[in-house]
Amino acid sequence: MAEKTYPMTLEEKEKLEKELEELKLVRRPEVVERIKIARSYGDLSENSEYEAAKDEQAFVEGQISSLETKIRYAEIVDSDAVAHDEVAIGKTVTIQEVGETDEEVYMIVGAAGADAFAGKVSNESPIGQALIGKKTGDTATVETPIGSYDVKILKVEKTA
Repeated sequence: MAEKTYPMTLEEKEKLEKELEELKLVRRPEVVERIKIARSYGDLSENSEYEAAKDEQAFVEGQISSLETKIRYAEIVDSDAVAHDEVAIGKTVTIQEVGETDEEVYMIVGAAGADAFAGKVSNESPIGQALIGKKTGDTATVETPIGSYDVKILKVEKTA
């Protein structure tokens, strides 16, 4: 069975690689040092510093494992390989909900690069799934857990 791939831009992959490097070279050694210090306090059965450091170690190792998997199975998407007006990972899309006047702008990214506060939506999100493959002028139906709504694609551009 094929492993899951993680579609992303080259920039997203490079960001993940930097994050992984930070975890391995900075955070991991810091946690190991905290564990050593906490061990020096003696009895581990009632040592809250030791327990906290071990919990943090598990968290950091989980992050490292997750990032290594995403990087190993990264599928680099070249937004230049699709039509200039077609929505794809690496494109910025301006949409308008049908019947509304406000415009919304989203960058379509792989799941690893999603950041709703920065306007970066995943290709796996409801809006990302609805928009991928559509072109300027198309209408897309966004299916959400609380209902669906239609949006018109006003503009598609390569993300700078």
